[in-house]
Amino acid sequence: MNATLARGVDASAVLWRPLADTDIEAVVALEREAHAAPWTAGNFRDALAAGYGVAVGAVDGVVVAYGVLLFAPGEVQLLNLTVAPAARRLGIGRTLLRRFLADARARGAAQCFLEVRVSNEVAIALYATEGFAPVGRRAAYYPAQGAGPREDALVMRRALATD
Repeated sequence: MNATLARGVDASAVLWRPLADTDIEAVVALEREAHAAPWTAGNFRDALAAGYGVAVGAVDGVVVAYGVLLFAPGEVQLLNLTVAPAARRLGIGRTLLRRFLADARARGAAQCFLEVRVSNEVAIALYATEGFAPVGRRAAYYPAQGAGPREDALVMRRALATD
């Protein structure tokens, strides 16, 4: 992602839309940049084929964020929420999270679950401010980053009001 593009961009400048096959190459490149254990193009194609909620956010045609939401009876699971490193801390991740939660409520989901690396304090803080609370821990869930050990996942849950 172009770092110049990210400067001055706020969440309202992002155009949100469903992931298209033509986005997969850009999403996978961003995934590799953002994660120690990135999803593959096949993972994203499988999510599309399975009917998961898969969204991308773009600014001037450049993908700056994306996410994957799994729908199940009565609940959803946030599988992936990624913002380009150069576009973080601008409200883009929060905007995508809120869009996903609104979609989940509209589909009748009563709760949302997610897993996050225990070391990802920024993401944990975001989720907490959006009403998620820890409900469990998965030991050695994530692949090691570098030469370190595998990392635990914090399991978080949020109830979804269906007013």
